[in-house]
Parts: sequence; structure tokens; C-alpha cells
Amino acid sequence: MSGLEELDRPGDPSRPGEAGAGRRQAAARRSAVDPVKALMHRHRDLCERAVDPLEIAAGLEAHGVTDRTAARFRHRDVFALAEELYARTSRDGETPARPAPVTVPRARPYWALLTLLPGALGAAAVAGFHLTHGQQRLIAAAVGVLVVTLGLRAALARGPLGARDRTPPGVLATGMWTCCLIAYALLGDGLLDAAVAGGPDELPTGALDGPWPVAVAPVLALALSCAPAAWSAHLFTVRARRKLTSSRGLEDFTASVRPLLLSTFAFYLSALWALLALCGAVLDEPAAYARATTLGALLLLARLLTIHGFPHAPAVALTATATAQLAAPATVFASRLPGCGFLATPVETVLGAWGAGAVPTLTCGAAALALLLHATRTLTRASAHAPTDQPW
Repeated sequence: MSGLEELDRPGDPSRPGEAGAGRRQAAARRSAVDPVKALMHRHRDLCERAVDPLEIAAGLEAHGVTDRTAARFRHRDVFALAEELYARTSRDGETPARPAPVTVPRARPYWALLTLLPGALGAAAVAGFHLTHGQQRLIAAAVGVLVVTLGLRAALARGPLGARDRTPPGVLATGMWTCCLIAYALLGDGLLDAAVAGGPDELPTGALDGPWPVAVAPVLALALSCAPAAWSAHLFTVRARRKLTSSRGLEDFTASVRPLLLSTFAFYLSALWALLALCGAVLDEPAAYARATTLGALLLLARLLTIHGFPHAPAVALTATATAQLAAPATVFASRLPGCGFLATPVETVLGAWGAGAVPTLTCGAAALALLLHATRTLTRASAHAPTDQPW
């Protein structure tokens, strides 16, 4: 008897292991006849809780199923395979309903107002800072920082900038490092210049010609840019969801979403440049385009990745960037210790070549470029745009 014929014989229960082998062979033959059934059993939880085939397609892609894998299941792509899985899955013993159309988030007036809140509070804080003097100015500055922080927190809690998971891993550390980056944008360059010159000898007064200058215009522009950032994230989410319905393959979806991501990114940077020019002209301060643009790009990309379910890379990028920026003045102060003068050499070299603004520009620019490359790989996946029940 040939080996093939022996494999096809049913197992003999009287012989040890024959019965189990026979059952496995029968199951293998059934799976070969209907391979989709085996896949449906393997991803049963995903198929049963899905509200439409697009959610199944996104889940399959997240588990490593590609269009080439779908071809082995006798389907042209993952979307067609997901449609059959959705149609064949029974929910609560009932016949499956017709696939629901993809849910596209709509603009809501309340989150649109929330995104304007940080800019409005920032403008009020700047006005209060410039209209007060002495101890009242310090109180106005402290109150302004507090209310702007609360306004930014409210803007990030709901709407397009709100994360799917309210407590993603590392969210507290990410928020802390973000505050450090904004604080450095406000005070860091002036502190670094003063530290290299042997100071600072007093606290910042808010004057551009003071011993510790404060960069108010770039920070105000970043606060105002919260609104275009939210609209950019909203447009990206809406158009990517619509691409899910029109695309007929993962490669097709990726090819259509990548230029959408880049155009969204460019739209935000254009709006930020306009706000920087406006704030610089109104406050009669340098706009600091390079520093503010790289920081805004970093914060936008970090938020886009976080709200689409990829919080790890933003946390690493923000932590590394803030640590590098805080280390710059720290090494200058540490160089004043006996025998530690060499610690300030890298920072003094950078300042001598490009000025104090080069530190945030280089650090934020490198981190933003890394996140942009990461986003072009992750945010162009179908799994990054799976429909959720989170209300805006």
C-alpha cells in the first residue's frame, strides 16, 4: 500500500493514536475544502464583535494577513475575505444583518470650540502679562500658564485629538515631556544664552532685551495652532475612512492614504507658519519659524500616532527630545564645577555656529522626521483606521 493511500485510511480505534490521527486528518480535509471556515474559527471573536466588514479587514491586517495571504484563501484581497467572514458569521444565533456603511466622524460644534480654547486663553494670558508689572506680572504669568494648560487638556480630551484609549501606556509621561518641550520653547533659549554668558543673575522679566529673554510669540502661535491641528486630524480620519470603502486591497489603500497623510501634515505646517507670522507681528517679537515649526510638527505627529493606537513611538520621541533639550543648559551649569569645563564644549560649539535656537531645532527636527517616517508606515494601514464607538 502506498504512503498516500495509508494516509487516507480512517484510523483504527483499536490501535493507539489511530483515532486521534483520523480525526485530525478529517479536520484537515474539511479545512482544505473550506479554508475560510478555519480562518473564521481562528478569529471568531473579531468576526462576532465587528460592526462591518471593514473592521474585520483592519483586524486581519493587524494580525499579519495580507492580500497574498487572502489569495491562499481563494479571495482577491483582504477586503473581499473580510466581507465573506462578516457575511458568514452569526451573531447571537441570528442571521447576520447587511453590512452597515462605514461610520465617518462628523464635526461637532463643542469640540470645535474646545480646540479654540487654548489659543483664546493664551492670548488672554499674554495680554495680562504685558498689562501688569512687578509681582502682579509674576502672578499673571503663573495663572496664565495654569489656565492654558487646563485649556489644552480639555482640547485633547475630546474630538479629533482625543485618544481612543483614555489611558494609553505612558500617557502621563508623554504629557509631562510635552509640557517640558513647551516650557523650553518659552524659556530655554534665553536661559541657555544666559548660562553660556555666565548667568542668569535674575529671573526673566518678559522683556526681549532683558538678561533672560522669553519667547512668547512662538508659544502663543503653538497654542493657537491647536485648532488647525484638530481640523487636520479630523480631515485625515474622515478621508482615510472613506478610502477604506473605495480601496480593493491593502496596497491600494496604503498608496491612497500616504499622500493624504503628507498633505494633512503640510496643511498644518502652513497654518502654523501663518500664525507665527501673525503673532510675531502683533507682539513685535521674532517668530522663530524653525524652532516653532519643528516643535509643532513633532507634537502633531505624536498626537496623530497616539489617537490612532500607536502611543509607544511618540512617548519615546518626546522623552528623548525633552531630555536632550534639558541636558543642554544642564551641561553648561555642570561645566562650572572644577575640572568639568569640557562638558560645555558641545553646546558652546553649536551655539557658536548656529545660535541657541539650533538646540530645539535640531532635536525637534530629528524626532519629527523619525515620527514622520514611522507614521508613513503605521498610519497607512487599514488597522489604524478601524471604526470605533468613541463619540466625538
